[in-house]
Amino acid sequence: MILGIPLQEVVVLAVALIAAGAITGVLAGLFGVGGGAVMVPVLYEVFRLLDVPEAVRMPLCVGTSLAIIIPTSVRSFQAHRAHGAVDMAILRAWAVPVLVGVIGGSMIARVAQPFVFKLAFVLVAGITATKLLFGRDSWRLGADLPKGPLMHAYGAVIGVLSSLMGIGGGGLSNLVMSLYNRPIHQSIATSSGVGVLVSVPGMFGYIYAGWPKMALLPPLSLGFVSLIGLVLMMPSTMLTTPYGVRLAHAMPKRRLELAFGLFLITVAGRFVIQMV
Repeated sequence: MILGIPLQEVVVLAVALIAAGAITGVLAGLFGVGGGAVMVPVLYEVFRLLDVPEAVRMPLCVGTSLAIIIPTSVRSFQAHRAHGAVDMAILRAWAVPVLVGVIGGSMIARVAQPFVFKLAFVLVAGITATKLLFGRDSWRLGADLPKGPLMHAYGAVIGVLSSLMGIGGGGLSNLVMSLYNRPIHQSIATSSGVGVLVSVPGMFGYIYAGWPKMALLPPLSLGFVSLIGLVLMMPSTMLTTPYGVRLAHAMPKRRLELAFGLFLITVAGRFVIQMV
């Protein structure tokens, strides 16, 4: 028995987490996301088997996901930047607003009910997937990204929703950039940088948010961050991220859009089933 769970079940869970980490790394490089959309559902089932109370289960998944995607996001960003595809001007414009949004989302996590996190997942993933799968080139909000307050507002919204979903913000920033006529490969590459802006402050925010509820959390947790999930999933995500980056730069634009859209629909469907 380990932490009250039979050894056989612990081995199965460990293998599942390591495998999910490997898949997460590929997706991070391929789609410019941190992989949280894969990790959160997997972690949710793991923590359910560990009998983590429903009241803290979803924020624990989100906080752990944000911690795990830190190295994934950094490696993805570095690899995409080496290809010369990252628009650093966008990242500089969004840096402060995203940080403010992530902090706000972490504060919401202190009091939000579990369905809030799942609902954020479903709504954002569904909207983004609709744009990618059925959108037309005529679906534009402008010829290029705006300047000033509106650009800052986009950054803040991306920060809030990403911190509630446990993702690196890739899907959201991809959506915004595509609506302003940015090429899909550049959008994905730049989104990998957004993942760094979201995941680092997000992890610390969830540690703080979960600190008052330590009595409800499983062993080896630091606020809403599970150190067990962190240790098991992080190495495999780091190893496989570069493969996803190479695949992204080798795929045609439309195929990449369809793959990303179907991926998001799958994620949304998982949470709809859990909400029903």
